[in-house]
Amino acid sequence: MLFRSRLFYVGSVIFGITGCTTATQLLWQAAVFLISRQQVCGCPTSPNKKFRRCGNSTEATGQVFDEAIFPALWLDTEGQPWLVNALGHEVIGKNKAARDRSRSISLADYQQARDRLIYSRATPHLDQLNDRLREPRVHSVLNLLIGSDDELNPNQTKLDDQQYVADLGLIVTRPSVRISNRIYREVIPRELTWVAQTRIANQEQSWYVTPEHRLDMPRLLTAFQQFFREHSDIWSEGFSYKEAAPQLIMQAFLQRIINGGGRINREYGLGRKRTDLFIEWPTDPQQGMYGPLQRIVIELKIQRGALDAVLAVGLEQTADYTRQVGADEAHLIIFNRNPGTSWDEKIWQRQEHFGSLPVGVWGA
Repeated sequence: MLFRSRLFYVGSVIFGITGCTTATQLLWQAAVFLISRQQVCGCPTSPNKKFRRCGNSTEATGQVFDEAIFPALWLDTEGQPWLVNALGHEVIGKNKAARDRSRSISLADYQQARDRLIYSRATPHLDQLNDRLREPRVHSVLNLLIGSDDELNPNQTKLDDQQYVADLGLIVTRPSVRISNRIYREVIPRELTWVAQTRIANQEQSWYVTPEHRLDMPRLLTAFQQFFREHSDIWSEGFSYKEAAPQLIMQAFLQRIINGGGRINREYGLGRKRTDLFIEWPTDPQQGMYGPLQRIVIELKIQRGALDAVLAVGLEQTADYTRQVGADEAHLIIFNRNPGTSWDEKIWQRQEHFGSLPVGVWGA
């Protein structure tokens, strides 16, 4: 078997396999999820066991890596060897400037490589993720996680299924069940909504950008309310992950507008009872993501019970997340899935405050 390799060292291990000959393509793709980090000697299993790319590659080539890369690399991969290898290939192999070994690799180089990897689905590993998401055993577990349900209902998810998804490396189960790393948290919703995103018509990024190159969030969210009103019933039926349909439709709509201009960061998981979206949008087109940024929090909640109770909890959660990420604008979207409630009652907007923080609240 002849592999095209690019070396990237982690601890004492070299992860160098990034492709293979056509004759072994199918077999190779079937294997890309079958290596857990604990099965690979030397791959970090905690942030305290630091990636030592500098200690190996720097000795071999003299090229220095910014120490700030390694905490980000851990959060993005948590030691998943295929992701580590793919990021190394993006940082070194696909960056022509990085081939000059006298040039240090900066955190900006790493972040650009990460974004390219996510947007292009450039590795067999990420390419095959979509097939895994279609498996019933994977679906039964991830459906509840993406929808941020309160808990895993034993009647909905089998313990064997949960262990299977953990063995694939898609989730971790300790101290609680969650998506295993930051890249998967970003890529999984993208995979689930990719077709839907491409079919959103009559929505252009330029419609929602002000002359000061800021996102006009009230206009964007008003447009989403109308879009959701018109399409949510049909689209929800089309999603295999129906319990998470409102969150996925919102993310597909945002991706249609934000892609190519800014970045969406996502936080969701079992027991969170909400999905947190953090948008970073560059206000200086020349500097892009490395200049001044507009930072926006959008929290998504499903209305269960009285609106006043959901609103009180949602405002506090939105304020906490806004402080955590240092955002300067906050919005809370509450989805009412009661079929007996009319759309005129579901669609509303008002301004609230949590302490001194103004929060735009939107019904859908």
